Amino acid sequence: MQDKIVTIEKAAKELLYGKIEDACHIIQQEYPFERYEVFHRTYTLKQKMKKFKEDGFIDRYTGEKLINPGILKIFSFYFPNDFPYHPHGKMTEGHIAYWELFPTIDHIYPIAMGGIDEPENWATTSMLNNAVKSNWSLKQLRWELHPAGKFEEWDGLTKLFVDIVDNDKNLMDDKYIKTWYNASKDI
Repeated sequence: MQDKIVTIEKAAKELLYGKIEDACHIIQQEYPFERYEVFHRTYTLKQKMKKFKEDGFIDRYTGEKLINPGILKIFSFYFPNDFPYHPHGKMTEGHIAYWELFPTIDHIYPIAMGGIDEPENWATTSMLNNAVKSNWSLKQLRWELHPAGKFEEWDGLTKLFVDIVDNDKNLMDDKYIKTWYNASKDI
């Protein structure tokens, strides 16, 4: 990062003396703009669940445990005022657990920087960390990729989620719960 500051300083000094072309040349050589081909995100819910299982429901950026989204929605089903759900993740309307504990897929090397939308470039992370990371690389954020967990040791409460739904079929009336149940019961 310090090298980039030195480059900017060097180019700025050239500008100070009216050497616009020299400043541009410094930028082109030492800190060039890079245009990336952007690929689209295409993973399905089934692919997400497969990745969550492969990563052992571990946030690969922090090493912390995450939980099956369906179990969060069960709490919202039973306790809508105490554990509210918002379909668009509005923080002022939904419980913070939907940000802190809800797993999602992130592209380790961002799509916006030319990363590919393939499983080898996917990592499980929380919605919160996904929002923080945005289109930045791990190197830019000074983050690291933690090892995947073992699904046999931590399943993100997936079995418990399936068992709760099996015990109360009224939960299947909630489309969100039903979707996650169907994605979870066979993993």
